[in-house]
Amino acid sequence: MRTLVPPPGPLVGRQAEVGRVDELTAAARGGRGGVLVLRGEAGIGKSALLDHARRAAGFRVIQVTGSEFESELPFAALHQLCVPVLAHLDDLPERHGEALRVAFGLATGTPDLFRIGLAVLELLALAAREVPVLCVVDDAQWLDSASSGALAFLARRVAAEPVALVFAVRLPGEPGELDALPGLVVDGLGDADARTLLAAGGHVTLDEQVRDRVMAEARGNPLALLELPKAGGFAPPDTSSVPSRVERGFQARLDGLPAGARLLLAIASADPTGDPGLLWPAARLLDLDVTAAGEAAAAAGLVEFTDRVSFCHPLARSAVYRAAAADQRRTAHRVLSEVTDPVVDPDRRAWHRAQACAGPDDEVAADLERSASRALSRGGVVAAAAFLDRAAALSLDTDERIARTFAAVRAKLDAGATEAAAALLTTVENAALDDLRHAEVDLLRGRIAFVRHNDGNGPTFMLRAARQLAGPAPDRSRECFLDALEMALLVGRATGVMDTVLDAAQTAARSPRTPDVLDALSLLATEGHRAAVPLLRGLLDGGESPMWTRRPALAVMVAGELWDPHAHAAIVEWLVKTGRESGSPLVLRLGLAQVASGAVLSGDFGRAMAAIAEEEAIADASGGHPVHYHRLQVAAMRGRRQEGVALFERATAAATASGAGQLVANVHWASAVLHNGVADYPEALAQARRATEHGDLFLAGAALPELVEAAVRCGEPAAAAEALESLTERTAASGTASGLGVAAYARGLVTGVEDHYREAVEHLDESPMLPYRARAHLLYGEWLRREGRRRDCRTHLRTAHELLSTAGIEGFARRAADELRATGEKARSRSGNTLDQLTMQEVSIARLVATGATSNEVAARLFLSPRTVDAHLRNIFRKLGITSRRQLRDQPDLGS
Repeated sequence: MRTLVPPPGPLVGRQAEVGRVDELTAAARGGRGGVLVLRGEAGIGKSALLDHARRAAGFRVIQVTGSEFESELPFAALHQLCVPVLAHLDDLPERHGEALRVAFGLATGTPDLFRIGLAVLELLALAAREVPVLCVVDDAQWLDSASSGALAFLARRVAAEPVALVFAVRLPGEPGELDALPGLVVDGLGDADARTLLAAGGHVTLDEQVRDRVMAEARGNPLALLELPKAGGFAPPDTSSVPSRVERGFQARLDGLPAGARLLLAIASADPTGDPGLLWPAARLLDLDVTAAGEAAAAAGLVEFTDRVSFCHPLARSAVYRAAAADQRRTAHRVLSEVTDPVVDPDRRAWHRAQACAGPDDEVAADLERSASRALSRGGVVAAAAFLDRAAALSLDTDERIARTFAAVRAKLDAGATEAAAALLTTVENAALDDLRHAEVDLLRGRIAFVRHNDGNGPTFMLRAARQLAGPAPDRSRECFLDALEMALLVGRATGVMDTVLDAAQTAARSPRTPDVLDALSLLATEGHRAAVPLLRGLLDGGESPMWTRRPALAVMVAGELWDPHAHAAIVEWLVKTGRESGSPLVLRLGLAQVASGAVLSGDFGRAMAAIAEEEAIADASGGHPVHYHRLQVAAMRGRRQEGVALFERATAAATASGAGQLVANVHWASAVLHNGVADYPEALAQARRATEHGDLFLAGAALPELVEAAVRCGEPAAAAEALESLTERTAASGTASGLGVAAYARGLVTGVEDHYREAVEHLDESPMLPYRARAHLLYGEWLRREGRRRDCRTHLRTAHELLSTAGIEGFARRAADELRATGEKARSRSGNTLDQLTMQEVSIARLVATGATSNEVAARLFLSPRTVDAHLRNIFRKLGITSRRQLRDQPDLGS
């Protein structure tokens, strides 16, 4: 389908809009790519602006049109975009070429979803070497979700390529991937321009009263101004929307057409491909006189039959389809299914067969289920959900209908269609279900509730499912309890959930095998760390099957609870390796976020920033929600108050909006660290109290040292002693050098005993957690100075300042410098910090290049084009005052 292009000429009343389009194409012609999303109601003139863009000189134009009937078929629109440039497919890196082949059904396998956008970018960049490329995408509101995500990803990365993208999106519409892109709302024409357009359309002879009525009803909509006079200008004023009014105008052209022509148009409107090779054979199956029917249909001005079947406007196509009687639409889909090749295009054939059904049909339902399986293998969860939904509706067999409904709900959840999933689940909630299926309903309700921003019933549903499974499937019941906790961690809503889970799990049957994670967490809650840590440690390490291979989010939190940076490092290594090998965005993002966390705790902010940049690139490529906690940790340790507080406020707003209590706890911990660093102890105390009040796994323990220090400085010894007791109980049980050292310096703060500070320094010298090692020296040096031992204190204060300032832990470094000055010694200021001069993305690029990575390798890692990488490198060289890649290796903070 495409919109027929009017003859060239100035667009009435669209000077500003034309100017924006011309700016875009001129920039792309000069090598500066960009994107523009035109938004407006149907008929407002978006297609005319796209036609203007197509006429820009010096471009290879690629046209894509979203189809209402293909909006659930994965990569349908992306395939349209790439077909004209597939000659370059073999020039892509093997992995990217394979990703596209799989996405387009040219090879078997599961598509690497967050590589496909990059592959398309590289494909267009290769094509643009010959001549600049202009991609024109009409009816983008109907793009399938897989294509929409890939095109949005592409649009954000063409700045360094001679590539321009112009989208047209109908308003009003559902929020989508394109919303964040630069856009322009196309409004109705003013009265003077509307009258000019009416006259240009050949309606100068209209009666003045009729012209005024048309003007009033059209409300500046150009298509309405041209079409309403044809629909009969003497009708009473219509209060419906302009697109509906225009649709009825198109439908009016059907009046008086022969039955054969109307049926031919119905078949054409039911086929989203616009392929004459399907239309004419389908029509012949109904014994239509295709020549006569085609001539009559074309004479109505609704459609053009050439090498494609093209309706004059998308509204014309929908008008024809809706005007057809239900049995006529079913007939159209039936004949289209019969002429669609079951080998080449089995899914579209199955979809036509489903639309042709007047009632349940188990054979068609099974066919749709097979299509769903194929769609899932290609990453098309939206298509799979649609196929399964329709398969369930067509299922006569009750068991099959319920199973397919559950599968459709899961697919809709995976596709992000939470409300559609909830609505579909209600169709089986009141059916006669056994305990296992009742539990499945509650599990799905729980998933839906967790994902919803304003629904706190997720744990309730999942725990009810666990109880229902306790009899028929006790092992599965225990897994459900842990599912509730793991999901709460993954979506950032773990605060309070663990207590709820463990209370409910008290009635669960114990595992007949060795104690499991649920037993260990229950023991932790009831008998404390000394009793539970040995079991937790054994489960975390797990021999051949460590906890993190099954429940990575929970394993990360347990490692933190144990103050065990070595276990955390092992988890991170597994997550990153598994994520890269499997292509799983979720696993790799979790791994990279934990790389950043571990790097912060080892004082390597360059590595942390590089990991954050890569994690955010993958999130952008895969359409994932942003992660905040690793940025919070960087801000907390760097100690830049203004920058940190602004980030904390944004994260708190995001957490409040989404109900992510765990993220709020992260903000409180981070704020406590930052304010202790800048010596604002009252604020640090308030934030540390908030961070510990819910007893979150890991976070509460991590905040206890901050609470001890802030309470001591604020003269609240009772609060400090209570926090120290809890911290000591945790760290003594785990027995790690890191935990024992932190507890020792906290004890020194409370007791003022020098041996405690010495013990802290000795333990932390064996720990990779540099910020805590440096703080042990700082606190010991501060205590020594207050004891009047100036010479002794300088050694520890110098060590603290050197460690802190070299790492860029600025708040605590300033405290160390102030203490040194108080002894009469001036702290040496650190020369320029490389990280201060570069963005996170530039840090990531610089670090990769410093290891010898090529531009192509960096581009693949960060989902950029090689040309964009080279542009960033030029900025990096300029900022750092260097001229070559080799010199990057000698820059501070850019080591691997």
